[in-house]
Amino acid sequence: MTSFTDIDLLRELEPVAEANLNRHLGLAAEWMPHEYVPWSQGRDFDTLPWEPGQSRLSDIAQIAFEVNLLTEDNLPSYHREIASIFGRDGAWGTWVHRWTAEEGRHGIVMRDYLLVTRGVDPVSLERGRMHQMEKGFDSGEKTPLRAIAYVSFQELATRISHRNTGRFTQDPIAEKLLARVAADENLHMIFYRNLLAAALEIDPSATVKAIAEEVMTFQMPGTGIDDFDRKAKRIAKAGIYDLRIHHDEVVTPLLRHWKFFELEGLDAEAEQARTNVGHYLTALDDLAKKYEEKREKALTTAASN
Repeated sequence: MTSFTDIDLLRELEPVAEANLNRHLGLAAEWMPHEYVPWSQGRDFDTLPWEPGQSRLSDIAQIAFEVNLLTEDNLPSYHREIASIFGRDGAWGTWVHRWTAEEGRHGIVMRDYLLVTRGVDPVSLERGRMHQMEKGFDSGEKTPLRAIAYVSFQELATRISHRNTGRFTQDPIAEKLLARVAADENLHMIFYRNLLAAALEIDPSATVKAIAEEVMTFQMPGTGIDDFDRKAKRIAKAGIYDLRIHHDEVVTPLLRHWKFFELEGLDAEAEQARTNVGHYLTALDDLAKKYEEKREKALTTAASN
């Protein structure tokens, strides 16, 4: 079985990257961040300081919106990571810069909305941004295969998180805005998903092992946000993004698309890695069920009091 170096793999995948870049450019709609922000609602903070009661968002909606935005804020680190892994030449380089430009709009429009509508404490938001960007993001020197696997899951997870946050706000303006952002994330996911499908044809065993590693070690890029664990628990409790969603709407659909459990001709290590993923998914499903039962019990108790 042919073994590919990282450089060889990127070279083999470049025609696929170019085809999917062109596909993306043909589908990606141009949109203007300023058109999604209700500017007429804006007021000067020096004459009217922010107070909690000014926000139209619930506490949990504020947390979810803030976490999503602070995740987007680390874009310089993400750009550095993918530019280092994929390079800045040819189709890969064009994609890196196009992706960065599109992601940049997300932070712009989300922050403008929150500041104009006084959705969150602007001082806390800025301090969170400084903390997040000073900490940066480190992928841990992932190989190209692991990087492509990671961003496939991450882009889909981010799409769902944005979309569900928009719905949870119960604000039509916020929902429209985050639906627009989620549409971008979906196209990004498709780009990476298709690249990984091609990698499975080129080097199936290495790609299966990369997928397995990312499935079982996956963390959202916002993990470094200050007080992230507590915020993530509240987001999960609200059903915006939890273990069930991660299992059913992120990991499982992608593995099904790649026919992960149906691939043949794998080496022994890849077969073992695939078996490990199967066990992991069973454990994740069991954990999600326990969490759902606990949440349902808490809701029932609260309703009876």
